[in-house]
Amino acid sequence: MLPDIEQSAGEAFRTVPELAWLADEGNVSVERHRILIRRGACLVAADNQDRPVGLLSATVEGDVLHIWELDVRLELQGMGIGRSLLERAVENARQLGVAAITLTTFRDVAWNAPFYRRFGFRILEGAGVDERLTGLLLAEARHGMPAERRCAMRLDLGPAAGATQDIR
Repeated sequence: MLPDIEQSAGEAFRTVPELAWLADEGNVSVERHRILIRRGACLVAADNQDRPVGLLSATVEGDVLHIWELDVRLELQGMGIGRSLLERAVENARQLGVAAITLTTFRDVAWNAPFYRRFGFRILEGAGVDERLTGLLLAEARHGMPAERRCAMRLDLGPAAGATQDIR
């Protein structure tokens, strides 16, 4: 079910001609989703018939929660499902006591960096991009992502209140 959501969400890239190939790329494996679910790092949104329609996958990396995927079925995008998943992830991150939330995304795709900026995420530049995020961006470039269009983002959560759970 979760790879189906990711596949459906990826279809949105067909509207960006130079990124349309992403709609045909492989999805996160079922096993990876199971691992993230077991670690408590996967949030799933369901419709009123309890069918999964959106997902957010993340892991704790040091003192930050890193979002790997935020996907909503294409036909349901723009209805607040992604916003709700992100709000829940921020709430969970605060409960975990992490200092921030990070992710990598496209700078110029409307449902990517501009979406996250509305939540207070900022694009990291230069020395603000730590070694972990630099490594992720380089790995994405090696897999064909256009490096000039990618960015790392961070939402600072303030002083850590002390972790209550480890979801690595």
